[in-house]
Amino acid sequence: MDLESISEATSGVIGSLLSTTILYPLDTCKTRYQADVKANDQAKYRNLSDVFWEAISTRQVLSLYQGLETKNLQSFISQFVYFYGYSYFKRLYLETSGAKSIGTTANLILAAAAGACTAIATQPLDTASAKMQTSAFGKSKGLWKTLTEGTWSDAFDGLEISLLLTANPAVQYTVFDHLKQRLLKGKENKTGKGSSPEALSAFTAFVLGTVAKSVATILTYPAIRCKVMIQAADPDDDEKTKEARPKIRKTIPGTLCVYIFLTRGRIKNA
Repeated sequence: MDLESISEATSGVIGSLLSTTILYPLDTCKTRYQADVKANDQAKYRNLSDVFWEAISTRQVLSLYQGLETKNLQSFISQFVYFYGYSYFKRLYLETSGAKSIGTTANLILAAAAGACTAIATQPLDTASAKMQTSAFGKSKGLWKTLTEGTWSDAFDGLEISLLLTANPAVQYTVFDHLKQRLLKGKENKTGKGSSPEALSAFTAFVLGTVAKSVATILTYPAIRCKVMIQAADPDDDEKTKEARPKIRKTIPGTLCVYIFLTRGRIKNA
C-alpha cells in the first residue's frame, strides 16, 4: 500500500469537498449560465447574476444546492483517484527511469494519465450532476433516477470531451508544481542550501493554486462549456424555447458543432 500517495489523495479530497460545498451555489449559477442556449438571438441569462436573481425571485434559493450530494460524491472520488493516480504514476516513473526529477513533458503525460482514469471513473456522476444543476429550480431528480432515466451510454455523455479536458488538471498541477519549485528554490538561494522550507504555507499554496487553476481554466474553457451543454438536461422551458434548442451530437464532431454555435450565436439542427 502506497501510504504517501494515499496521504496526498486524502488531503486533495478534503480540500475539494470543502471548496465544492462552500462554492456550490456559484457553481450552479455557472453551470446553468454555460448551458444556456440562445433562442431567436436572445439568451435566457444575460450574465451570471441573472441565475442568482431568478432563484431569489422564484423563492428557490435552496435549489442552488440541488445536486450537491452528487457533486460531493463525484468530487470525492475524482480527487482521490486523480491525486492517488498522479502520485503513484510519478513515483513509478522516478523508480523505473532512475531520474531525480520529472521534466515538464513527462509531468504533463503523467497528469493526463491520472486525469483520464478519473474521467472514466466519475463520468456518470459528472453527467448526473450537470443534469441536476440545469434542471428547473425545485424539480431536480435524485441521483438514481437521474442515472436510470436514460440508457447506460447516456450516463457517459461528454466522455470524449472529458478525456480531452484531462489537459485541465494536467496544466493546473504542472503549473502549480512548477511555481512551487521555483518559489522554494528562490528561498533556498536566499537562505542557503539545506535551509529551504519543506512545504509552502497555506496562504502561499492557496495563491499558487488559484493562479494554476486560472491558467488551466482559461486554456480549456471553450471545451468545458461544450461539455456542459452536451450533458445538460433539457430544462422545463416553453415549447418555443425547446424548438429553438439545438440537437447536439454527443461526440467530438458534436463538440465542434457546439463551438460553432458559441462563435456564431446559433447552430443548425443536424
